[in-house]
Amino acid sequence: MTRFILGLILTCFSLASVAANPKVKFETDLGDIVLEVFADKAPATADNFLSYVDSGFYDGTIFHRVIPGFVVQGGGFTFDFTKKPVREPVVNESHNGLKNYYGFLSMARTSHPDSATSQFFINVNVAGNAHLDAGKNKAGYAVFAKVISGIDVVDAITREPRGAIRAFPEAPNTPVRILKARRL
Repeated sequence: MTRFILGLILTCFSLASVAANPKVKFETDLGDIVLEVFADKAPATADNFLSYVDSGFYDGTIFHRVIPGFVVQGGGFTFDFTKKPVREPVVNESHNGLKNYYGFLSMARTSHPDSATSQFFINVNVAGNAHLDAGKNKAGYAVFAKVISGIDVVDAITREPRGAIRAFPEAPNTPVRILKARRL
């Protein structure tokens, strides 16, 4: 009986942890992508990302940097490559134990660890991007979410022709937009 109760408590705790992590849906030109946001592991980064989602910031932004076998990056430019105004940067949470595995999202940033604002990238290297992870003496790129549905859409983005836009040679020739981003 005690084992049953302990098992029930652990199951409820596990379900509560999963339920605590918000889900976000990106409706894109190529289909839907659903994310689980790790609010439990990257609280400041998750809060930052969800604030952008809730404000409608990502609606109409494009995936402007697509490098097959590496990353699909978005969250900063409109279809005509106008940079959107952003909030203050968020503290780097790359030492949270999460890794830059295939299908996981991280915050894009400059060389300064605490410079991430709205831009994010989805790792598309099936072997992972371990060189982007935090190390003993270096900050990495903060992983804060993973694709739980629609990885086929992400892969389709990597197959879009690129190179026609001189200032953004890694951008798809036909913009792939996030039409709407919302919490589920």
